[in-house]
Amino acid sequence: MPELFTSTFDAFLFDMDGTILNSIAVAERVWGAWAWKFGLNPEVFLPTIHGRRAAETISSLGLPGVDAEAEAAAITKAEIDAVRGVVPISGASRFLRQIPPSRWAVVTSAPAVLARRRIEVAGLPMPATIVTAEDVSCGKPAPDCFLLAAERLSVDPARCLVFEDAEAGITAAAAAGCQVVVVAETHKHRLAGSHRQISNYERIRPRIVDGGLGLSQL
Repeated sequence: MPELFTSTFDAFLFDMDGTILNSIAVAERVWGAWAWKFGLNPEVFLPTIHGRRAAETISSLGLPGVDAEAEAAAITKAEIDAVRGVVPISGASRFLRQIPPSRWAVVTSAPAVLARRRIEVAGLPMPATIVTAEDVSCGKPAPDCFLLAAERLSVDPARCLVFEDAEAGITAAAAAGCQVVVVAETHKHRLAGSHRQISNYERIRPRIVDGGLGLSQL
């Protein structure tokens, strides 16, 4: 991926779960219990939850008599309470701390209170700019969240590099006109597609190049 290390950008935009921190253990405990309650097979259901807002995931199931917003709120509360197992992606803390605060944002499908709780528990720097589930009408895979993050940072979306791990987020970033790199540390298998992939942040660092942001290999 030599072009990844020769290109420059105005901002870096990071998804949260699976991209800068790993919350799979928590998500599988909470969502797994929820799935069993509604007669869903967790092995089939759990792979579908990543990258999307909880209420939209639940609504898409079409379960009769289920209030998606109420169920999502209950899941969020359980996830806030059950933070054991939330850990940073390898090298993420060092990497984020080397980026000027005005040049990066977190763009997540999680509610704000859950996002801030997980970032804190993972020991990561709290972003000055964060776009969460409450900030947009349409969540990923719609591009709204990344467009809003670029607007808040006063940059062109086409000049943003998005770090993602889930199909919904990759689709959203591409639809917003951003460049995309896939963080694969939590993946069991390499994602199909043409997007550039990195394992984690251990062997890369951000660099300032003529006022823009770039990446260097360690």
